[in-house]
Amino acid sequence: MNGKLIGNPVDRVDGRLKVTGQARYAAEHTLPNTAYAVIVQSSVPRGSVLRMQTSEAEQSPGVLAVFTPRNMPKLAGLEKYATIPVLPRVTAMQDSEVLYNGQPIALVVADTLERATYAASLVRTTYVDKPATLDINKARVEPAPGVFGGPPPGHTRGDVAAALKAASVRVEATYTTPTETHNPMEPHATVAVWDDPEHLTIYDANQGVFFMRQFLSVLLGMPQENIRVLSRYIGGGFGCKALPWSHIALSILAAKHVNRPVKLVLTRQQMNTLVGFRPHTVQKVELAASPQGKLTALRHTGLSEVSEQDSFAELFTGVSNMLYACPNVTTSQQVARLSTGTPTFMRGPGEAPGTYALESALDELAHALKMDPLELRRINHADKDPEHGHPWSSKSLLECYRSGAERFGWAKRPLQPRSMKDGDVLIGWGMATATFPAMRSPAAASARVMPDGTALVQCGASDLGTGAYTVLSQVAAEALGLPVQKVRMEMGDSLLPLGPLAGGSSTTASASPAVQTAAAEARKKLIQLAVADKQSPLSGLAEKDVLTEDGRLFSSKDKNKGETYAQLLARQNLPHVEGKGDAAPKPEEKKYSSHSFGAHFIEVRVDEALGTARVSRIVTTMAAGRILNAKTARSQISGGVIFGLGMALTEETLRDPRTGRVMTADLAEYHVPVQADVPAIDVHFVEENDPHVNPLGIKGIGEIATTGVAAAVANAIFHATGKRVRELPITLDKLL
Repeated sequence: MNGKLIGNPVDRVDGRLKVTGQARYAAEHTLPNTAYAVIVQSSVPRGSVLRMQTSEAEQSPGVLAVFTPRNMPKLAGLEKYATIPVLPRVTAMQDSEVLYNGQPIALVVADTLERATYAASLVRTTYVDKPATLDINKARVEPAPGVFGGPPPGHTRGDVAAALKAASVRVEATYTTPTETHNPMEPHATVAVWDDPEHLTIYDANQGVFFMRQFLSVLLGMPQENIRVLSRYIGGGFGCKALPWSHIALSILAAKHVNRPVKLVLTRQQMNTLVGFRPHTVQKVELAASPQGKLTALRHTGLSEVSEQDSFAELFTGVSNMLYACPNVTTSQQVARLSTGTPTFMRGPGEAPGTYALESALDELAHALKMDPLELRRINHADKDPEHGHPWSSKSLLECYRSGAERFGWAKRPLQPRSMKDGDVLIGWGMATATFPAMRSPAAASARVMPDGTALVQCGASDLGTGAYTVLSQVAAEALGLPVQKVRMEMGDSLLPLGPLAGGSSTTASASPAVQTAAAEARKKLIQLAVADKQSPLSGLAEKDVLTEDGRLFSSKDKNKGETYAQLLARQNLPHVEGKGDAAPKPEEKKYSSHSFGAHFIEVRVDEALGTARVSRIVTTMAAGRILNAKTARSQISGGVIFGLGMALTEETLRDPRTGRVMTADLAEYHVPVQADVPAIDVHFVEENDPHVNPLGIKGIGEIATTGVAAAVANAIFHATGKRVRELPITLDKLL
């Protein structure tokens, strides 16, 4: 078996398809007789629809239907669906209630997109206004719920109050993060087609076809096997494409009513109002330490925004439960109910805003102690999980600190802020720890070796655009003894074997063991066929004495003695040889705590006269188990760091405090980092062998790189200026 593929920087196997336009995204599927749907949104933050004038729209050329709360078909399973934790309320015009500004209140379907868009502009609405809550300081506050039915956030060990009272050194501060919006390049899109009255197919931009099928089954009151979901290529998601949203249900209901395929593509403005966001958080962190820097107390509390009727919490305190060794810890969270849409998971959910608060507070403590911030973290390194008492499955954080500091030149950093200058520009160095849990879920795969010696490997996992097609092809190719170029990977279809949701950095860790098992089984069957075949050069050999490489079976004692897969299958007259594999978390894995860890070292340059802060240098070191592809992994980490730079310096979703309307609803107003904002990013992986996390030793890397970045930038800005900014994003008005 060829063991040289995993870890290599293999080029993306889907790269050519994407640059030549052959990779078809959800909105690019146009079926015969397709109709186009356009959503009309509410213009008030709270109320109900009194009446709608739709006659002009209905009489507009090409219009097939205009749906409003009066005539929208009903969702058979809505009541049952509403009981599932975390899922956002599907505001699919099932009643006349308006819960937020921008909620769908009408849907126009026409024979062209242009006609549907024009007709939608003709709909007029009269509302009954109701009081809206738009100020988080005036919102109703209640304990935060758990996620997916889990326990509510919160943890206590030791006696925090006594430890704080007895503290030699103590810091206390409040940190806020704004509402942020995902804004992936590809907009949400759904093409819904009813194959017959009982069978539905949707082409949809989502992060998990089986996840989506499961919840649509509940929502529509249909058997899962009657629903097919396809999402073969995705142009980014960052969490907003994980859960079902209203536009999916609307397109499905409309398609059934007009009896033809319906395509619904959200506009960029609708991407900022209809499909979730990272909620605004207000976090208070209190730390106490001995004069030598040993943590004695940690209290992390706060709240995040949520909509009036849904259940979601940004679990930002979780990181404080486990990241550092501290005997006395208390964490708790609340949610504040606002007249907004429902927030959802966004890259590094919980850990991204949580590390901003915790790692900023650690930096403040280091300054109070007159101690190197890196040394403070080393002193408080947790050798085992302090929350659960379990050993780590693996942990190389200290090596991340060491190698990152060495690559960055951290030893030259002066303790005193405002100590480094380049002319009139202030220079600062900051750092922070990064972490994210290593997760996986059940998955299945099949691997077929075809008569021409190529392989078809199938798994219903999703590739968000991050390289899953490539790394799973590498895993399959290595197990099959084939070049990567001879493996065709199929993903993103609910007719394929079970695939995981692309969320929580779990896709590769979940799907790879299943793919490896399926491929290994197919390879084993080939060997068994060969040694049992009297016409094979390998006839009579023991299975263990047969090796495979480059699509060929050969004797371990004589490489010239062998044959190709194609020759074997041709002689056997077989259409293919197939292996199947299943993988799921095992009970023994629960004996360990599994996380990826890393560290960011960042340099900023601040022009005090203008208030501008520029990131000029970044070193990121990561320990994330076995790296399957050095090139795609480095790309993932770089992208996550850039995501963190946006969180630190530019990104903020602003709502009109009077109407609740999102004012930053396009990429002209919602500022994501661009090329000029991003310096070269030095990404380094610490080699790590984890025998406990899963069969291949894989941890996730999609989320972790965003965690800690905002704090590292804020800490560097403090080191440059002596000014501590505790409210993100750090815009120039906060530095002047």
